[in-house]
Amino acid sequence: MKQNYQLYLMILPTTILFIVFLYLPMAGLVIAVRHYDIVGGFFGDAWVGGKYFMQFFRDPYFFRIIRNTALLNIFMLLITFPAPIILALLLNEMQQKKLKSLVQSISYLPHFISTVIIVGLMMDLFSSRGIINQALNGVGIQTILFFQEPGWFRPLYIGSSLWEGVGWSAIIYFAALAAINPELYEYASIEGAGRLAKIRYVTIPGILPTIVILFILAVGNIMTVGFEKVFLMYSPGTYETADVISTYTYRRGILGLDYSYATAVGFFNSVVNFGLLIGANALARKAGHGLW
Repeated sequence: MKQNYQLYLMILPTTILFIVFLYLPMAGLVIAVRHYDIVGGFFGDAWVGGKYFMQFFRDPYFFRIIRNTALLNIFMLLITFPAPIILALLLNEMQQKKLKSLVQSISYLPHFISTVIIVGLMMDLFSSRGIINQALNGVGIQTILFFQEPGWFRPLYIGSSLWEGVGWSAIIYFAALAAINPELYEYASIEGAGRLAKIRYVTIPGILPTIVILFILAVGNIMTVGFEKVFLMYSPGTYETADVISTYTYRRGILGLDYSYATAVGFFNSVVNFGLLIGANALARKAGHGLW
């Protein structure tokens, strides 16, 4: 630590951030097994054991929110996870450096647009009088109420997430591609390998450890959906497909003042994610690329 104190000083702000905002709040998990109220505080009320967990399992909306959360993340994983890999591979094969840099810059930009603005743009584009419906009307298709029909929530959510994050998520793959030894491509050329063969036998194996690690982390979040975007996009009419764990706990915990119940739901969600993370890592470790 004395020899590398500069590095430890650099990570100190992030370490403090994690401790204050991620680890210290874990003490609040105790209210999942206590009857919490504002007067009694975290440790001032009676223990109730697994009461709120059982209440959640018997909740009439239990299967709906678990299904919506899982399906949305599975579709996100299937569509948005390979997209940055494909983009990085395609840009890696581009010979024109200026065009390559331009495409990279354009693909990064949506990441820096706030979620509120993105949803606002979507609402304008897909409104009953928006440009999308105008185009559909022009070819004889009736107006579609995209934000009011439950069946359109997932396509809109996943499509906008893909547009927003594909370029930014590809950055780490660009870094992994840059770390591949150029001599491997020279050896492949000597052996008569074409462009596709180089991608298959040199490029993909070179970035495979990075792909596996990011896949493990993605699986570990398969029961977690960001609150902000869903909250901005959904409405009571789309709860059938749009209501997820984070929005449900917000309504029950914040709006309904049922803090203990909401904490129990969040804790259950974290335990499921942790189990998925352990399982995904165990499978990846058998393939030789585990996270630990």
